[in-house]
Amino acid sequence: MPRLEAGDKAPAFSLPDQDERPVGLRDLSGKPVVVYFYPADDTPGCTKEACQFNENLTTFNRAGIAVVGISPDGAAKHQKFRRKYGLKFPLLSDPGHSVMEAYGAWGEKTLYGKKSLGVIRSTFLIDAKGVIARAWYNVRADGHAAKVLELAKEMKAAT
Repeated sequence: MPRLEAGDKAPAFSLPDQDERPVGLRDLSGKPVVVYFYPADDTPGCTKEACQFNENLTTFNRAGIAVVGISPDGAAKHQKFRRKYGLKFPLLSDPGHSVMEAYGAWGEKTLYGKKSLGVIRSTFLIDAKGVIARAWYNVRADGHAAKVLELAKEMKAAT
């Protein structure tokens, strides 16, 4: 599976959000955006990651940076997950994995020594022009949002 790097054009997408409204990368253009891919709503690692992005959301927003999470889960699961943890950013559904594949966030992974096909926890910081500023693959959920925020603030300050 190809992996994206800094300087690559971010693949365009349009996916339904938790309310089944389409959200596309072009809808977010003109400002930096964090797009992160995660395996499933309401699982320990994914919950920790989502809550940490949510805890930092005000700072992301003050810096003019949007945050979007993408998983294979559907709208109903996303709504329940958002309500349960008070998440304030959009969660998009990619059940066919087409966007995940375009970003290199779907493929073979190893968990506890066993290989399987699935979501590769990944995050992309995309600049206001739709170019990848930074790509992270095989992310460790805990503490990742703070790392992304620091780099995002540095990127925003440089513009």
